[in-house]
Amino acid sequence: MIMANMSLTKNPMPSQDPNVRNKNFDEVALGYTEEQALDEAQRCLGCKNKPCMTGCPVMVHIPEFIAEVAKGHFEEAYQIISNTSALPAVCGRVCPQESQCEKYCVRGKKGEPVAIGRLERFVADWHNSHTCDLPPRPQPNGHKVAVVGSGPAGLTCAGDLARKGYDVTVFEALHLAGGVLVYGIPEFRLPKAIVQKEVDGLKEMGVPIATDTVIGRTISIDELMEEHGFEAVFIGSGAGLPMFMDIPGVNYRGVYSANEFLTRINLMKAYLPDSDTPIQHPKRVAVVGGGNVAMEDARCGKPSTGHQLGPSAWGRGCTSSTAAAWRSSPPVKKRWSTLRKRVSSSRPSTTLWRSLLTRTTTSTRSAASGWSWASPMPPAAAVRWRSPAASSISTWTASSWPWAPAPTP
Repeated sequence: MIMANMSLTKNPMPSQDPNVRNKNFDEVALGYTEEQALDEAQRCLGCKNKPCMTGCPVMVHIPEFIAEVAKGHFEEAYQIISNTSALPAVCGRVCPQESQCEKYCVRGKKGEPVAIGRLERFVADWHNSHTCDLPPRPQPNGHKVAVVGSGPAGLTCAGDLARKGYDVTVFEALHLAGGVLVYGIPEFRLPKAIVQKEVDGLKEMGVPIATDTVIGRTISIDELMEEHGFEAVFIGSGAGLPMFMDIPGVNYRGVYSANEFLTRINLMKAYLPDSDTPIQHPKRVAVVGGGNVAMEDARCGKPSTGHQLGPSAWGRGCTSSTAAAWRSSPPVKKRWSTLRKRVSSSRPSTTLWRSLLTRTTTSTRSAASGWSWASPMPPAAAVRWRSPAASSISTWTASSWPWAPAPTP
């Protein structure tokens, strides 16, 4: 009988040293060893009512697969996960377990919950490195389905339908399948080889993937159904377009949306000096936002620029409360407008402003140009260096403020 591990803390995740990983794009988390996985699995109490499953969107049989890990039966654990989850290696890395399955873990009431996500990742990686068997092709059922988009929703849908015998074809607008898993999530968090293996697994099941195909432009949904014989169409086009902020300066050169910046970094390797679509390499960078995407932008900006990032990178020309850390979501309207003052003139306040109806404070340089945050339009000097190709949202800001000097012609 396996003795329970009553440690109150998780086994720590091995990772790259900070002074090493800030100079590369390799995966930060290195994954559990077999010894760590066995020890962590023994922390699971095997609750009969399985509260952890209630927090899992796909209802993975968590206690069962962890019990197999505790016995050292890693392949059996993988089969349990794959019965309900189409992307175990991906979900083990990017799924927010802390707010889902691990949130309901009983061990979390007194101490840390069981590291469910880390165990799922370990099991998936062990399977990928020890098993070369091709997935069996099911008997065709004679029905034809089109899947629009090859992101996590599209891949999951295509995989589930293919296992049931449907003739599935995936259509992807970009030149590489994977959707946000490829263009949105950086290599240091989700290696592209992991995503490619999932895509290759679909192809081995007989699912063709048509890239560079924009449904609605290249071919319409009516044509798919009427001329190509598809009986159903699943649309998983994702949320690839940014939400635009209605503030002055978002069209300036050097202002990127998170979508554009991460796509250039992840899909086009824009941080390389010989890239066909390079990004700017400024000395100081500001990131607007505080969620996962903002952190990934900041992390991508560090090795690509080699310079300072984050709230401490706001321009020295800012005075008073102009240099605050903002969220990229729209402000909450109130009956009044409140501007919270900075505590120090040398560092910006990290208070998230909840009301930005007007912004009348100007910097020392912008005051001379007559521009302010409340101005409807920037000064003519700033308009001269606005880029028509620039994005219109400042989720990632490359230190190009309205008072920055115009470039030399």
